[in-house]
Amino acid sequence: MPSLAPHISSVPGSGIRRIYLLAQDVDNVISLGVGEPDVPIAPHIAAAAKQAWDDDLTNYTANGGIPELRAAIVEKLGRENGIDVGVEQVWVTVGATQGIHAAMGLTMSASDEVLIPDPGYTIFPMNARMMDVTPVPYTLRPDRGFLPDLDELETLVTDRTRAIIINSPSNPIGVVFSEQVLRDLLAFARRHDLWIISDEVYEYFAWNEPHVSIASLDEDDRVFTAFSLSKTYAMTGIRIGYLVSPRGMETTMRSVQEASVSCVNTPGQYAAVAAITGDQQLLADAREHYRKNIAVATGLLAERGIRFLQPGGTFYLWVDVSYDSGGDVAAWAESFLLREHVAIAPGSAFGRSGEGWIRVCLAATEADIREGLGRLPSPPHLPKSAAKQTGS
Repeated sequence: MPSLAPHISSVPGSGIRRIYLLAQDVDNVISLGVGEPDVPIAPHIAAAAKQAWDDDLTNYTANGGIPELRAAIVEKLGRENGIDVGVEQVWVTVGATQGIHAAMGLTMSASDEVLIPDPGYTIFPMNARMMDVTPVPYTLRPDRGFLPDLDELETLVTDRTRAIIINSPSNPIGVVFSEQVLRDLLAFARRHDLWIISDEVYEYFAWNEPHVSIASLDEDDRVFTAFSLSKTYAMTGIRIGYLVSPRGMETTMRSVQEASVSCVNTPGQYAAVAAITGDQQLLADAREHYRKNIAVATGLLAERGIRFLQPGGTFYLWVDVSYDSGGDVAAWAESFLLREHVAIAPGSAFGRSGEGWIRVCLAATEADIREGLGRLPSPPHLPKSAAKQTGS
């Protein structure tokens, strides 16, 4: 058979999906690995999708999405995100995943470089390698509160660097960037004439300070922003997201959508209209559910003297198991799954800096969280005073 393009062999697999697939063959698994909301979809959202099917609203839509949805998104962006855009800048996508892929394809060519967070979400390097682009990690370190180091970023830029990807609230580590951090990143991008691709999937799950969209601070049209309804409204399998583009890209974006997906499924788009414009009580309930779960999990780990990062956002917990993982947390996570029947994501799935850490998804029942975290091995003995500091 013919050979695939040479660069395809460099596309890494997903360490999250590996654990997910292994868990399918394990009985009675406590699932704390995949980022799947454990709350139900709101009835009015499901009803809107069903009504679209019943009304045979199953034909093609415009490349950018149905007018009702794009208009609802424009209104939401102005109200919630402080982003003033026209309908022609809003493009309904197959989740944020396709939106990020489209933004990367628009801004980079083969042999270019893109700056990506490390630890950072798995699709960032995967997309880059798919495009024969080199992902260049910028390290998010514990001693800096897992925030970008501007001095390090300056050393990573070359004449091939085309863009920087940022993610706040951050998957996997749960860090939320302040407005000042975002302004610093914008200034950095201006100095080097870089595009910014902002992943804001967890925008509604910021706990200690408000989420700020970097596009609301942008003055020279260099920001693409990817949003999703998946986590917000428990619609992961419906696959509705949207990409907000800089001005003047309507013709180009129409071609990109036509060539890649044509349009997103029509009943899902009507469900999205209902989600954005309808009753938000289930979202408020989900936020409270995740907030309580975070309190339960962090309290449990602090009592046991297990180090973790207090999340500023998302429903994930970044936990240090380096005391037991032996320098190979991916193998450790697989062994933990097979031995303890608990699925968690190894930190190394999110980049080299994730070695020794795990990402725990707290979109689960309190009972599963207590039982799952309770099966973590105990760390070396710590004085009580030290244990109290593990959540810092």
